[in-house]
Amino acid sequence: MSRIAFLAGSLKANLHLVRDFASLLSGSVGRLVLSLAYFVCVANGLSLADFGLFATASATGVVLARIAGFGFVSPLYRAATVKKHLVGTYTAGYLAALVLSLPVAVLASAFVYWILFAGEMAWTAFAAILAAEILCWRSLEVVLIVNNGIGRFTRAAILVILGSAIRAGAAVLFWFGGDGSLLTWALLYLAANALAALAAIATSYPRQRLRWRPDLYLRRWRDSVAVAGAEMVFFLQSELDKLLVLSLGGPALAGLYAIIMRLIDLTAIPVRAFNTIVVQKLMRPNKADWLGAWRRRLGVEAMVALVSIAGLTGLGGFLWLFPTALGANVADAAPLLLLALLVPAFRNLVEYQSELLYARGKTGIRVLVLVLVGLAKAGFLALILSEDTPPETWIVALNGVFAVLWAMSAIMTYGTLDWAGRKTRAARFSPSLQPGE
Repeated sequence: MSRIAFLAGSLKANLHLVRDFASLLSGSVGRLVLSLAYFVCVANGLSLADFGLFATASATGVVLARIAGFGFVSPLYRAATVKKHLVGTYTAGYLAALVLSLPVAVLASAFVYWILFAGEMAWTAFAAILAAEILCWRSLEVVLIVNNGIGRFTRAAILVILGSAIRAGAAVLFWFGGDGSLLTWALLYLAANALAALAAIATSYPRQRLRWRPDLYLRRWRDSVAVAGAEMVFFLQSELDKLLVLSLGGPALAGLYAIIMRLIDLTAIPVRAFNTIVVQKLMRPNKADWLGAWRRRLGVEAMVALVSIAGLTGLGGFLWLFPTALGANVADAAPLLLLALLVPAFRNLVEYQSELLYARGKTGIRVLVLVLVGLAKAGFLALILSEDTPPETWIVALNGVFAVLWAMSAIMTYGTLDWAGRKTRAARFSPSLQPGE
């Protein structure tokens, strides 16, 4: 009878996990479709060079958005996951950190514009794009993070679809009714992201009274700054390639590269839904050893890799048969897409491994891993990218580059998890001293 009860309980827990994953995946599938429509409209509404500038400026904004709030979204997420009654308290802390962080984000943005974008694009267009990423889309992400933390996966999925739909609508409007200029699109992009953020906050942020508790915030500031640093390094190593291509090859080559990497990035959308489930599972004390066995680790990594490769194979095969299906600018990149077949697998696995370290609270090690991976990536890309190298050559070489990055990340990530697991088991089974001993 106890065995039947155990099996029933296990089935119920697994069904709950499948339901949560399905909710997250539904949002990811909706976002995938809308992101593709958005991408097609922007990539063809702008010239190839302007699309390269927009994609690079947007990538810069994604990186610098991690400064916003100095990483205090991490304790906010943990509170939403395990102490829901403290969401209002940690929201007050996040808002204070956000205000303090904005001058730093503005100075960092001005510096990046001066060294990379001055002379290539108007500062007004650059400022609009960065404001859209740092203030607006990041605010929507915070609403999503809190809703996922408190278990409102369906609500979060709807918000993802809503935000993506608003951006896609703006892109359609620009393609059919805009003048094709980068400044026009930048202002429209800012308006769309602001609307999406306001809609998410108004309809879906938990209604709790804001409570000011500086003593709680001071206990969390080191972890918050470490998380902010880790996220900045993660997105820097993830988006660094666009910045390097712009500086080494110019806007036109940056546009071609951005199209290829954007199509590859679409394969990560379903994987990120899975990452959210894994992170929440590993945060619970009774599930800390869930990935302790190598058989399970390899199985999960193989699944992530296969889903990523299958996604690019399907998209690349479609574009090989119908190269102009996504527009004239995308047609230039269509024949090259399948040459990067392994890139999404290794790229998504590096992101997955980074999430494992975050889930286990290894923020310092996470920063170190991402720094080393980012430096290696920059070095390899500087070697293979130049104006004289044919696109076919360096795109094929990207498979090897990302394979090396994955190997580096895997060795350091699983080495850290194994070491932490041995320490935990040693503490758990060591004999405790009796009083007077």
